[in-house]
Amino acid sequence: QVQLVESGGGLVQPGGSLRLSCAASGGFFVINTVAWYRQAPGKQRELVASITSTTNYTDSVKGRFTISRDNAKDTFYLQMNSLKPEDTAVYYCAANIWTMRSGSIDHWGQGTHVTVSS
Repeated sequence: QVQLVESGGGLVQPGGSLRLSCAASGGFFVINTVAWYRQAPGKQRELVASITSTTNYTDSVKGRFTISRDNAKDTFYLQMNSLKPEDTAVYYCAANIWTMRSGSIDHWGQGTHVTVSS
């Protein structure tokens, strides 16, 4: 059973930085695409960044956030710089992962809170 475990959230002042990590584990698998989503209070979940055949970002984070992956560690990251109060949300990692048992399906992390406040 493949699992995604997130880490790295917390409280940060405006202008600060955080790096979120998402580590996959559980048997033999192949990670296809990876992504980060976020959901702010009272709002719908939105796609923040993804790596498919290209790397994409939602407009509000372009130039501030960077998504990356380390295939050797089965881990991917979201580096967040110049954080703003409006970045406050629960952040979720997601990945499309292939296993022999299930084929390619989407997996989600448990979510990590990011609060940007002075």
